[in-house]
Amino acid sequence: MEDKNFIRRIIEEDLKNNKHERPITRFPPEPNGLLHLGHARAIIMNYVLAKDYGGKFYLRFDDTNPITEDTLFIEGIKRDVAWLGCEWDELRYASNYFERMYELAMHLVRQGKAYVDDLSAEQIREYRGDLKTPGKESPYRERSIEENIDLFRRMRAGEFADGEKVLRAKIDMASPNMNLRDPVIYRIQHTPHHNTGEAWCIYPMYDFAHPLEDAIEGITHSLCSLEFENHRPIYNWFVEHTEVENQPRQIEFGKLKIADQVIGKRNIRKLVEAGIVDGWDDPRLITLSGLRRRGVPPAAIHDFIRALGLPKSEGETELSMLDEYIRDHLKTSARRIHAVLDPIKVVITNYPEGQSETLSAAYNRENEALGSRELTFSDTLYIEREDFLEEKPNKKWKRLSLGLEVRLMHAYFIKAERVEYDDEGRVETIYATYDPRTKSGSGFKERKPNGTIHYVDARTARPAEFRLYQDLMLDTDEQRPITERVDADSKQVRHGFIESGVDIQERERFQFVRHGYFVADDDSEKNRPVFNRTVALKSSFKPKK
Repeated sequence: MEDKNFIRRIIEEDLKNNKHERPITRFPPEPNGLLHLGHARAIIMNYVLAKDYGGKFYLRFDDTNPITEDTLFIEGIKRDVAWLGCEWDELRYASNYFERMYELAMHLVRQGKAYVDDLSAEQIREYRGDLKTPGKESPYRERSIEENIDLFRRMRAGEFADGEKVLRAKIDMASPNMNLRDPVIYRIQHTPHHNTGEAWCIYPMYDFAHPLEDAIEGITHSLCSLEFENHRPIYNWFVEHTEVENQPRQIEFGKLKIADQVIGKRNIRKLVEAGIVDGWDDPRLITLSGLRRRGVPPAAIHDFIRALGLPKSEGETELSMLDEYIRDHLKTSARRIHAVLDPIKVVITNYPEGQSETLSAAYNRENEALGSRELTFSDTLYIEREDFLEEKPNKKWKRLSLGLEVRLMHAYFIKAERVEYDDEGRVETIYATYDPRTKSGSGFKERKPNGTIHYVDARTARPAEFRLYQDLMLDTDEQRPITERVDADSKQVRHGFIESGVDIQERERFQFVRHGYFVADDDSEKNRPVFNRTVALKSSFKPKK
């Protein structure tokens, strides 16, 4: 998006020719679920293209189906868009235009361009034909204008049951574009609406409502994904035949698809309702709320979207590309601290019993503004279980083993002397010695350690929960139900410790040395923080063969 793209060229040409004084764009979600990463392209694109040319950006809820919509989703979507930093100039609701849209539909009826149909939904599908067979006209298509006016008024008055009648546009049942074969533009639904209550029992269909919402709001460039390209003729038909003053232009772009990820509100809803994921904000999902809970910086999403550009065609993108932008942002902004996720105890036998000392360490050497903290050190520590093997396996092993010496980061050299086992035969405690001459910063150079590992002081360490997330989906076989393709081990919970003395802010992001980037979760308690892993330190992406 930093470079010229085809939509930028269209906007610039329109402004040059004085077709518009400024662009007005909108992001029009239906509040029947929360947004995902695929929506980020549309949100950011509409926002940036409006602001770059001195225009306006609206957030409009396309709330024309009260059966599937919920105010919880409205509030969630508002949080998501605001979190991305795409501040809307005006907040709009399609339901605010119900009266105006009814008047425009009645205008079509009076012009003989819409009629009330008694066919059932199944019969309408049957009459519509297919790509090889022209549609068949409804027996109610030639009702008089007077009768259609009367019936449409009575539909609004609530005289008919759900599905008993619909209002259809009268266009062309033989059109090669299926969307032009007398589309339904109003249906009966005796369902209360979140905004209008029980004022309406008829609701406009998307293809009718959407272009009129754009026209009413003065939208200049109505940007949508390629799946709506064959809807453009019906979009233009309604704009033209309702004779609205503003003439918005629909422009399509390629949808953002993320390989091997669950995208689509329908599939996400299935996982949520089945209890397979922990809600719409589960960090394994690429919903915007899930990405936020996983600690993804919104600026990284903006960089990701800009790098992909705004193509006319569609293509898949690996999520690992976003991970690289996340690392770029966090490597200098996150405080680096010690955390032990799978602890094993180390007792230093020659350290003075009952003694403790503090060691100074910077939070992030690449960003001195983050300051420093004091690490405590005593005779009892925790290290990662994976950092110890009783016998050194090979020359490449650069951690702790019996008889080997390693440096504890920011502290001393220690040597493992012997171990004790628990009832299950696992190493429970390592007994080690330390060399007081090797304190970090002392300049000791007599010998080199077998690597450097991190630790936390067992006497001051804070208990913490760590949630590690892997890819949610085992395979992409769409023939199988999505609920059967989920990896049951995609969420792993570990209980360990972090260093003491670190004040943890709400949703603060950290780098845990050698483990990756983590964020404090909302489930955290004062004495027991919970962290979600945002991304590992290095990419584990492997190209498909």
